[in-house]
Formats: sequence, structure tokens, C-alpha cells
Amino acid sequence: MSTDAQQQAAQDWDRWHEERTGTVSAPYGPLSLTGTHWLSDYPEGRIPAIEGQWREDGDELELTAGPEDGLTVDGKPFAGQVRLGADRGPIHGSRVAHGERRLFVLSREGLWAVRDFDPDSAARQAFRAIEATPYDPRWSLSGTFRPYGTARTVRVENADGVERGLGLGGEIAFELDGAEHTLQVAVEPDGSLWAVFADATSGHGSYRFRFLRPAAPAADGSVTVDLNRALLPPCAFADHFICPFPPPGNTLPFAVEAGERNRTDG
Repeated sequence: MSTDAQQQAAQDWDRWHEERTGTVSAPYGPLSLTGTHWLSDYPEGRIPAIEGQWREDGDELELTAGPEDGLTVDGKPFAGQVRLGADRGPIHGSRVAHGERRLFVLSREGLWAVRDFDPDSAARQAFRAIEATPYDPRWSLSGTFRPYGTARTVRVENADGVERGLGLGGEIAFELDGAEHTLQVAVEPDGSLWAVFADATSGHGSYRFRFLRPAAPAADGSVTVDLNRALLPPCAFADHFICPFPPPGNTLPFAVEAGERNRTDG
């Protein structure tokens, strides 16, 4: 990589890091999550931290609330009953709200939950920065995407201690210091890739695992594996996320001294 190209890549990384910090600290960013409440834990439908009564009803939820609950649905004061599906859009667009809080309906493997996002959360107020290593061209590597013949699902532990399925569509292979390494990846709907990985710094200088999101591979399978853009998972910012741990084989045998490392609070 030429000097000019390295300077441009470093500038691009600076912008990326600034944007990431802004996204994380936004009013409905990951720092604002104060709870993930699984309805299976509340068979009577009353979640202590959440207004209204929430019940599973087939492939939807039924919310019952009175005026005293102070809820809004689709931006309007709500009293009565309404059926809800899982929220798909951005957090601020969730159908149910209580003041500035957003009550986001979540479904995972047939189980339902309500997530409570509060812009005034203690985590958001305490946050100061994302600790990250400045750009280093050594960690921007050429790789090859090798798709699996058929999609695979492996069971992995999640951050909340529950084992769930993680879909995998292939692997990316790359070389570092003459040795080949691979990471299993999921393929997103837009063709981009997603890896959950650990390395020799995990829990010792960086968070216990990180994410990597390479762009969609080229037609010949070539892909850039830029470890400068290793990401902290959402659960690094709030304990109530259910991030998957790395699947077997996704622990790199070297120290990735690059990318986001930890969250810094004031």
C-alpha cells in the first residue's frame, strides 16, 4: 500500500471511529438498553419494570393497557388491547413507547421479549469513549470467502448464558506472517459478512470477544479482512444484550492489537 493510500485509509478509519462513537452514544444506541424481559419469565403477563400487560398469543403479542399506564402506540396515547409483531426497524421507531423510553418487541427462536431503551440510562450517562487502537496497515489483509454448499447452524452460548443457534454461510481465509487463518462467517441479506471472534487479547487488553463485518466479497470471492475495524459487540455496552459467543474455531491464535478494545466510562 502506497503512503498516500495508507494516509487515506487512516483518515477513513478516523471517520469510522467517530461515527461508531456517535452511534453507540445516540439516545437509542446500545448504551440505552436497560432490560431485556422474556415473557416466559412472567406467565401472568406483568413485567415489573414495564407498564401494561403482555401476553404471547401465537405468532404475536397482545398488549393490554389503561390510561394510567401512560403508554403510546404508533405515537398516540393508548388504552385497550393491541396485537404486536416483532419490531423490525430502528429502536426509535418501535410501536410502543412510554415517554422517551422505547419498548421494543423481540422474538428469538419462538420466545418473546420486551426490551426497554431509555435515553437516560446510567450506562449512557457514564459513557466517555470507545478505546480503540489507531489504524495500522498491517491489520488490513486480503482474504478469500469460501461459501458452504448449504447453510449451517451451530449452537453457541450467548452473553445471557443461554445457548442459541448461530447461522453460518461460509468462511474467510487470510494470511498473517505466512500462516493461513480462517474465520467462520454469517452472510447478511445484503451480502456482507459477519464474524464473531476471539483472539489472544480477549479478556486481556480487549473485550472477551469482538465482531468483524467485512463488506460483500467480489465475484471471485476476494474480500478485505480489515481487523482495524474489529467491533465491540452490543453486550460490551449494556449487559442486557444476548450477543453470541464465537463458534468453535473462531479463536485466532495471535493477538489482534487493532480495532475497538473496550468501553471507557467517566
